[in-house]
Amino acid sequence: MFGRERKVRVNTISQSPTVTTAGSGVKGFDGLVDFADRMSPLGNADAQDCANFCALMFSDYARKVTMQNLYHDGGFASMGMSMRAMKQYNKSFDSGELSDMY
Repeated sequence: MFGRERKVRVNTISQSPTVTTAGSGVKGFDGLVDFADRMSPLGNADAQDCANFCALMFSDYARKVTMQNLYHDGGFASMGMSMRAMKQYNKSFDSGELSDMY
């Protein structure tokens, strides 16, 4: 009702793992960014890509998009766990990379 009366659109954006000042302090975050980049069909979306997408969402080009969670992640959310992803994931356990995190 609020949206219809006041022409307000509400959307959320599910962004790829993105390098930020705060994220750089998280141990293993670089590995997550690399993993998402390798597994996403279009590659990981960086901060500039996200800013461009946000600008699009505020433009008239998206004026009829509302009440959506929009994935801006290069297709990562749609991949599931492919055999390629599973092999890469298992390699991280074999090398001890993930065990250092816990």
